[in-house]
Amino acid sequence: MTSPTTPDPKAPDMPDMPESEANDMGPEGVQNESTGGYGVAHDGDSKPPILQRPGTNNGLGTATPIAAAQAALPSRLVPPPAPLPMTNTGPGQIPQKSFGSTGLHVSVIGIGGSSLGDASSLEEAVSIAHQAVDAGVNFFDNAWEYNNHRSEDWMGRALQGRRDKVILMTKCCTHGRDKKVAMQQLEESLLRLRTDHLDVWQIHECVYYDDPDLHFAPNGVWEAMRDAKKQGKVRFIGFTGHKTPQIHLRMLALADQHGIKFDTVQIPLNAFDATYRSFQQFVLPEANRRGMAVLGMKSMGGGGEPIQQGAVTPQEALRYAMSLPAATTISGIDSLQVLHQNLAVARDFKPMTAKEMTALAQRCQFLAGDGHLELYKSTKKYDAAVGRSQHGYPSLQELPM
Repeated sequence: MTSPTTPDPKAPDMPDMPESEANDMGPEGVQNESTGGYGVAHDGDSKPPILQRPGTNNGLGTATPIAAAQAALPSRLVPPPAPLPMTNTGPGQIPQKSFGSTGLHVSVIGIGGSSLGDASSLEEAVSIAHQAVDAGVNFFDNAWEYNNHRSEDWMGRALQGRRDKVILMTKCCTHGRDKKVAMQQLEESLLRLRTDHLDVWQIHECVYYDDPDLHFAPNGVWEAMRDAKKQGKVRFIGFTGHKTPQIHLRMLALADQHGIKFDTVQIPLNAFDATYRSFQQFVLPEANRRGMAVLGMKSMGGGGEPIQQGAVTPQEALRYAMSLPAATTISGIDSLQVLHQNLAVARDFKPMTAKEMTALAQRCQFLAGDGHLELYKSTKKYDAAVGRSQHGYPSLQELPM
């Protein structure tokens, strides 16, 4: 059993970084033409990849390591990337962006399945979904394990008669278990969601350092993804996670080795992530380079901590996330009041300028530094129960953080 108070046995030793190097990281957040994006050094073993400065060679022998495993990622503020082009930008409309290289277009805001299952009643959940679709929201997120399956059940009921108007996604929750478990979960999800196919099926919560190797083991969940797509039960495949960029980059490296093309990737994107274990700096540009549809999540910190503590307003948080080059921002909406608040931001949305984004990220940088506003990265508070059990961690009740 791996104790949460001891180092992960799968994680490599953390390299020491000289203070001079830490204070002069160079333009690590700027895409470099010589590497086609952010450097990812990978030696083919089970360790997470080492992040390296753009412009260095990809071989481990010449890479300048920035961070490996649990080492702190650079906190330097870098220029924000340019937003994606938008369509459907008429008065009162919710704009859309390209959904990666799939040929689909998706609304700039999506409905999160976990929060939908937290609505006060089935009736309110149905009203949220109906009003969202009628307003022009066409992306719906879910997962097999959300709210002990209630989220999928309620969403399936809510989308009856509207299924063809949305891009419907759910996630398999094997947490390291095999293909058979994944395929069984797929059938259960299809039944609850009242559909014969998914538009997107993702591997949920890649948050442990050994997750990529478990997912790509023989007879692992990657085979279920491949087969389900061939069978027409899912159109597109991807994966999610919220802990650290290295795990995502390891997933991409192993996908390349196995000849698997992920169509989507789901990552936390917000003004605090800009400088703390930054998916914006290290995963977003790599996903864009590959033509993947990036699904932003946790724009308000997962549980709204930045809002509750007065660090940012809901409008600032959403606008920042939606201004990044992600296809959509999945929003946690558990009431009609929150839906109307977020729709007001999405309608007639215009991206922040680079100057506005930099100013907000700079304002958030100090608060971001210790992770207390992104607890899904710095603690285990938001890690799923099944995943904790599969990896030998106590339950949320036994270990709240």
